[in-house]
Amino acid sequence: YNYPAGFMDIVELEKSGDIFRLLYDTKGRFVLHRVDKKEAEWKLCRIQKVYVTAKKIPVAVTHDGRTLRFPDPNVKVNDTVKVNIATGKMGEIFPFEMGSVVMVTKGHNAGRVGILQHLEKHDGSFSIVTVKDKKGNVFATRQSNVFIIGAGERVELSLPKGRGIKKNIIQERAEAEARGDL
Repeated sequence: YNYPAGFMDIVELEKSGDIFRLLYDTKGRFVLHRVDKKEAEWKLCRIQKVYVTAKKIPVAVTHDGRTLRFPDPNVKVNDTVKVNIATGKMGEIFPFEMGSVVMVTKGHNAGRVGILQHLEKHDGSFSIVTVKDKKGNVFATRQSNVFIIGAGERVELSLPKGRGIKKNIIQERAEAEARGDL
């Protein structure tokens, strides 16, 4: 799992001046999504662990291995924070709550985007969340697989082609026939 770049990372090609964010498409593959300079200044990080060190310093650890010292006291595990890449400082907080916009980062539904509908807690096992996308399709996945990307209806970052809505085989075939690929 030690790769040079991962989900939400910014990749900049200096010679061409192109800037990309690594996201998932609806089939769960990494996709380089072009972003502007303003959006490239920050990234969203999911909080994996919050604790107090031996020297009494509060710390939050993110999905990409960053350690944020002295985080906001309102930050909890599974929340997402906006981190400035240049300074490494934490900005806006997106709490893990019903009605938040999420992107699925692992599993069969990786790359899908929807609104968090329901959380089933299972002690001693995986907690299950139910997500509903813009088309009204409802699907379930593990809580550890979802990544908050916005609060309410507002998505904080620009999304790749398809906007995170997965099409079934029949819809994909109909679009290919309309394009003349088949």
